[in-house]
Amino acid sequence: MITAYVRLEVRRTLRDAGFVISTIGVPVMMYLLFTNLGDGDDGAYKKAAMVGMAAYGALGAALSLGTGVAEDKSTGWLRQLRITPMTPRQVVTGRALTGSVVVLPAITGVLVAGGLANGVRMAAWQWGAVAVTLWLGSLPFTLLGLGNGYRLTAQTTGVVNVACNLGLAVVGGLWFPVVLFPDWLRTVSELTPTNRFAELGVAVTEGTAPGAATLVVLLGWAALFGTYAAVSYRRSARTV
Repeated sequence: MITAYVRLEVRRTLRDAGFVISTIGVPVMMYLLFTNLGDGDDGAYKKAAMVGMAAYGALGAALSLGTGVAEDKSTGWLRQLRITPMTPRQVVTGRALTGSVVVLPAITGVLVAGGLANGVRMAAWQWGAVAVTLWLGSLPFTLLGLGNGYRLTAQTTGVVNVACNLGLAVVGGLWFPVVLFPDWLRTVSELTPTNRFAELGVAVTEGTAPGAATLVVLLGWAALFGTYAAVSYRRSARTV
């Protein structure tokens, strides 16, 4: 039943032109713009920016699921799900799995732009490993988006998700190198899930494994956002 539910939600999401443009087209455009200003010859920067912007695309795709959930509440779709044999945990799990699928085009689009347009070079295994690590690391943001969608109205969810997207991207160093931040902001950045999310991919490009601190921070945020999503879903049952 979960498989059929995930298949349905993936089709609905990928048919949305706005989703495709905002989560694939915009990150690719921003990546190519940021990395080709000036002389455009810094290969190391192009590689690091590729990982950061792929993470940004995945972040936006994951959060956008929450907007869809909020819209489903207003149309009565969530009410229909509650009369099926699916439990609240299965519904949240199904939506989370949907997020794990729809983030892949966002990640792949930026990686392709890096390899074909910017001439980024890595070993074949590194390309695959970067995609997989960013794919797995996007789970906390899917859960955050779902929590917002189940708890808030459709209009409020859109605003909150945009704020989360921009705030986490900038503070987490997805747009600009963290080394440019003042010391206090760099310390804050290291505690954000987006900073550690990007570190997963950066470690692979450097041929190393992610540090223990990176994994601990990401798992902690995943647990927090997962609890938020589950509680929000149960709360929505009393109001929808």
